[in-house]
Amino acid sequence: MKMMRTLLATVLIASFGFAAVAEDIPAPPDVAAVPDDAEKLASGLASKVLQKGTGSEHPTKDNIITVHYTGWTTDGKMFDSSVRRGVPITFPLNRLISGWGEGIPLMVIGEKRRLWIPEELAYKGRQGAPAGMLVFDIELIDFQSLSAPPDVAAAPADAVKGRGGLRSKVLRAGTGKVHPDVNSLVTVNYIGWKTDGTMFDSSFNQRAPAKFQLNQVIRGWTEGVQLMVEGERRRFWIPESMAYEGKQEPRGTLVFDVELLSIE
Repeated sequence: MKMMRTLLATVLIASFGFAAVAEDIPAPPDVAAVPDDAEKLASGLASKVLQKGTGSEHPTKDNIITVHYTGWTTDGKMFDSSVRRGVPITFPLNRLISGWGEGIPLMVIGEKRRLWIPEELAYKGRQGAPAGMLVFDIELIDFQSLSAPPDVAAAPADAVKGRGGLRSKVLRAGTGKVHPDVNSLVTVNYIGWKTDGTMFDSSFNQRAPAKFQLNQVIRGWTEGVQLMVEGERRRFWIPESMAYEGKQEPRGTLVFDVELLSIE
């Protein structure tokens, strides 16, 4: 959770304060000024593709993005990096600084791009934030919508069958090797829908990801999250008997997209 708060303080307009990372990633040679071959927008944002992507679709400002990134000031000082921490990060694009809001929609999944973001599209002189033009190297790993998926009404034939009628499907493979157990403390991002497509809850509406012990949540989560490893994103179809058992809203089968960020 401490790691996530450091990131949110850096990229979001939040109030956590900035924290240095122990070992810096060296700044690129063009960190001090925008090179001539960079793509320039009317807003002042400039960017350059470092690695072509494998996807064909672009995220929109209403999407949730998963990225690896490193940020430097123009004097070459690194102020934050998910790459250094070794864990990609997920957050709503419409809650980030304007330079990210303009730059990320230029990208496709698998693409790495360098952004030169002028101060007026970054933190605008906010106290405690990096000042001046900022340079980010960003890799777009994934993006998703808060809208209900097309298979929200019923689990597809290729969903994995679990105990008690639980069904699940891996949406993105994880990078971890260890699975949580029933007593683990986990940090997750999630979105929950009813089978009619109504979204009833999401960690993305909160200030930070959710953190809880697996033996203190509904049984579908207790059983399902134990199937996951860090970095994995999985969709669950949880029958009412493993959710709120008809005793409270939301009732019926519930569908969750869950990303497991960390295990303690």
